[in-house]
Parts: sequence; C-alpha cells; structure tokens
Amino acid sequence: MNFLPLYINYPSWIKPEIFPGVPVLGLIRWYGLMYIFAFGTAFIILKKLLKEGALDETTAGGTLKKATEDDIFSFIATGIVFLLIGARVFSTLVYDTTGIYWKKPWLIFWPFNSSGQFTGLAGMSYHGGFIGGLLGMIFWCKKNKRKTLRWIDAMVTAIPLGYTFGRLGNFLNGELYGRITTAPWGIIFPQADRFSSSIKWVQDFANQCGLTVTGAMVNLPRHPSQLYEAFFEGLVLFAILWLLHKKKPFDGFSSAIYTIGYGVFRFFIEYFREPDSDIGYRIASDTNAPLYMNTSLLNISTGQVLCLLMIAGGTALLVFSYLLSKKQKNAIQSK
Repeated sequence: MNFLPLYINYPSWIKPEIFPGVPVLGLIRWYGLMYIFAFGTAFIILKKLLKEGALDETTAGGTLKKATEDDIFSFIATGIVFLLIGARVFSTLVYDTTGIYWKKPWLIFWPFNSSGQFTGLAGMSYHGGFIGGLLGMIFWCKKNKRKTLRWIDAMVTAIPLGYTFGRLGNFLNGELYGRITTAPWGIIFPQADRFSSSIKWVQDFANQCGLTVTGAMVNLPRHPSQLYEAFFEGLVLFAILWLLHKKKPFDGFSSAIYTIGYGVFRFFIEYFREPDSDIGYRIASDTNAPLYMNTSLLNISTGQVLCLLMIAGGTALLVFSYLLSKKQKNAIQSK
C-alpha cells in the first residue's frame, strides 16, 4: 500500500476564465488568449527568418526580390483567417456527432447558444486548422506571386513554438486531459469523469495512486496529455525545424518534416489522450474497449487516423519537393 500520494491535484486557483466573475471580461478564456501569443510568436520567428533572407527570391531576370515586414504580416493574417475557418468547420462537421451543424450550417459561426447567451466559438480542430491554414498560405502565395513552398517552409518553422501556447491554454482550461494513470505525475482534473468507488478495479487503482476514497464517486489521476503535446509537438518539433532551416536541401523540405514530425508525435501521444466520448475509436480491436484506459495499440482514434494521413501526405510532399527541385536544377544547368 502507498503511504504517499502518487498524483498531483490540479491547482484550484486555475480557472478556465482569466477573469472569473467579472462582467464581459469573464468570457475571456485561457485558450483564446493563447491564440494571441501563438500568432505573435509566429510573427517574431518569421521576422527573424526575414532578416536572414530566407524569404528573398531571385526572379527569372536575375533580380533579387526582397520580402518585407508588410509581406509577412499579410501572409500571417491571411493564414490566420483561413486557419480559424478551417479549425471551426472541421470541429463542427467532423467531431460533432449531433448532426446539427449539417442541418443548420449557419450555426457554425454563430457565437450564441439557444438561450441567446454569448458562448463564443467553442470548439476548434487542429487538423481543420492545418488544412485551412495551408489553403490560406497557398492562396496568398499565388496572389502575390511568391514561391509557395519557400514561404510555407518559413511558416512551419514558426508554428510549433506558437503551438506550445495553444496546448498550455488547453491545460489551463482543464480540458483535453489524458487517460487515467498511476504515474506519479498524473493529475486529477476537476472536470474529468468520475468512477464509482464501489467497483473493485477503481479501488485497486486508487490504492496504487495512494488516493484516499471517501465518497461514492472518485476522480482518478490522468495523464497531462496537453503538456506532452506542448513539449513534443511544440518545443521538440520547433527545435528540430530550427536546427534544419538553414540546412534544408530544397524548398518544401521543412514543410514535409513538420507534417511528418507532427503526425508521428501526435499519433503516439494519442495513446495517452482520452478520445471524445461521443466519437470513441474509429478503428478498434475491441469495440467494448474503455476510452479512459489504453487496452490495445490497435484501438485507433479519429486524431490518429488523421495523423496517419499527415504522415502519408508529408512523405508524398517530401518526394514531390525533391523531384521538383531536381527538375528545376536540371533546367537551370541546361540553359
């Protein structure tokens, strides 16, 4: 029997609202604020790449076409608009299981509930934001006649560090927590589902954690999967891309590494993160497998399916970019 608690209580002073109880300001949540930090960080990184000349281009006539701060501001702004649209549309049409958004699509961007209370646009999907942001960047590059892969390479170098703030926002909101765990860094999230303390396995699990059960329902420690994602999909992926950005062999290389890297990291972290209860597993070796506990590596969530598609897409982009670069080099040499 454990005499010391092997878990961490989620700090009671942290609330999803930054100013709880304050009129109007009480609607501002940590996750929304972190969007501002994320976009600001992306701008700072792109500005540094701008100074390094990573976004400068040489025209067909041999003239150097330098990028400006106005260019990167416009580039980011366009990407943000498309990202938010994609994230919201994907969240409502793919992850929502009620079907209401398919029947009433105007509700996708309606920030009020049925009672007329302002709720904001709760619910954003990373993969939807990925697709939307990608389309936005392509649109901007085509409109402004810029090298698409070069500009996207710069953006993906900046994205992971900003993404770190997003996952920290999820943690501060006390949402997107992981599965139950006996690891000493497991955290008891106040909004997590509780289990009946009369069940034998729940009693044994609580005992392993050194958790004293006093009521009919017990809240068990969970993986802080938001922090896992902030570290691996944010800091680690940023470090990899930053170290490679000056050594990339061709345009599109960084974009491919980002897409593959994020897909790999997120795929494995999904084993620690609890899937949405209303969706469950997309692929399951056991259809009765619980969501709160990982019982098989063959139980695949929606997020993992999308990550596999990212890995495949990133690999295809790597091959395409290499062949395109080789073709361009051969064309130059033949002149």
